[in-house]
Amino acid sequence: MQNHGKPRVAYFSMEFGLDESLHIYCGGLGILAGDYLKTAKDQGFPVVGLGILWRQDYTNQYVGEDGWPYDTYKTYDFDFLEDTGVTVNVRVRGENVICKIWKTDQFGNVPLYLLDAGLPDTAHGWMTSKLYGGVEQDRLANEIILGIGGVRALRALGIEVDIYHFNEGHAVFAGFELIKEKMALGMDFEQAFQMSKKEIIFTTHTPVLAGNEIHKIGLIQYMEANDGLNPDLLQRIGDEPFGMTIAGLRMAFLANGVSELHTATANRMWEHVPGRTEIISITNGVHAPTWQDSRIRNAYKDNQDLWQPHQKAKQDLLNYVKEKTGKDLNPDILTIGFARRAAPYKRGELIFRNADAIDSLLNDNKLQLIFSGKAHPNDGPGKQIVQKLVQMSVKYPNNVVFLENYDMIIGKLLVSGCDIWLNNPKRPLEASGTSGMKAAMNGVLNLSVVDGWVAEGPTHEVSGWLLDEVSKSLPEKETEDERDLQALYHLLYHSIIPTYYDDRKRWIEMMRASIEMAEHQFSGKRMIEDYYQKLYEPALQAQKESLAIL
Repeated sequence: MQNHGKPRVAYFSMEFGLDESLHIYCGGLGILAGDYLKTAKDQGFPVVGLGILWRQDYTNQYVGEDGWPYDTYKTYDFDFLEDTGVTVNVRVRGENVICKIWKTDQFGNVPLYLLDAGLPDTAHGWMTSKLYGGVEQDRLANEIILGIGGVRALRALGIEVDIYHFNEGHAVFAGFELIKEKMALGMDFEQAFQMSKKEIIFTTHTPVLAGNEIHKIGLIQYMEANDGLNPDLLQRIGDEPFGMTIAGLRMAFLANGVSELHTATANRMWEHVPGRTEIISITNGVHAPTWQDSRIRNAYKDNQDLWQPHQKAKQDLLNYVKEKTGKDLNPDILTIGFARRAAPYKRGELIFRNADAIDSLLNDNKLQLIFSGKAHPNDGPGKQIVQKLVQMSVKYPNNVVFLENYDMIIGKLLVSGCDIWLNNPKRPLEASGTSGMKAAMNGVLNLSVVDGWVAEGPTHEVSGWLLDEVSKSLPEKETEDERDLQALYHLLYHSIIPTYYDDRKRWIEMMRASIEMAEHQFSGKRMIEDYYQKLYEPALQAQKESLAIL
């Protein structure tokens, strides 16, 4: 890997969303990782990715006759990947596990190396079969392969690395392997820990304490994820029970949150942790060539009319809806999109909680709603949200759609083909929310609470609409849900719908302002430049200073 004067980075992630043909992603974390690798390629940065070849993906999730989502698992044939001919060994629960290393760089990305313990019906294939599937021991096996196996893969492939970037806590066992390598050279633990620390960058994403993974140290030893480190050293790194995020924050030279608001939340969450590194803000960005419709991009750059290319993108979306559901939506009706992981805090069904208000808009053909998203296979409340949305699509057959088995194809169509992108999570639980950035780049106007990236992005009634700007001037309501619902309908009735139907000129001006706001500020190019300037280069400089002292 040529460095061209830049730090050479190995980017570890449990999932990568590069293309719909490579089914190894779940949602935002993986799509971000895929966009990162593509942007690194575009900009010529010396980066490689390390991940796992999930033979059965995350889940294919469809909807039964009762509206309840069910999960199916297909074993994929990834014959388009390059077999490097290299294997590495890791220890898992008393057994030697041989992992093949596959490579892909065919989606406009820097090389991504994927570890594979075999087909699901082989002795160790369960370890790399389902993304986020199984029980705690399955997860630890996954993380041994990603972290410890990932470092060993780099060595076996002869790839020299300056910086190891852990995208979430899943990869922290890679830090154990770095420490172990240095101790094998004669360093004591503290020397090895401090030397390794200058090589590690950590990104935290989850702003909910309960969502940050922990394991009993005894189980870590039983699974052999400790990589030879004794219980006292494990507790020194990650406490007891062992916190993967705590370990990442202690082992890293620097860490980052993924928006300014999220960084403030993360610093409050982890302020009690002694010895943790500083958490700075690097707001996520998206890979524009992947997510921005070329017709809209060209019209924007040539200062041409945006409405016609937008309507073509909208018709592409509605054609897909017709193909998949048989529903004929009207391209002239205001269309709102909502597509995310089905989790309760995202409040996907919030818009339906005022039955009288939604009845009027849908029955009068003022509004169309398109939803998509998957719930985790074991998440009952998430599946209830999907069921509710499906029920609404039955109740309003001409104006509400739920697209099952959400993937990158559906995502691309929605972020370019809707008129409005709805985002109403409970604050401060949305770390970033990159789907809204993608929509904004396409001139799809955000209708959002102020959380995650939105606090740095849309200006109210200039490049989108912000519920917080309205709720503070409306009569007080008892709960956050009631306040946000009141603000949502106030905006729909008094601003959004009148503008869409009666002031096309202003709507197009807002579309242009949205694209202008998003093009650079929320691009993958800006994001990766920030990573180099604020994290990677300072870490490499610290390494050089340490070597000078030695």
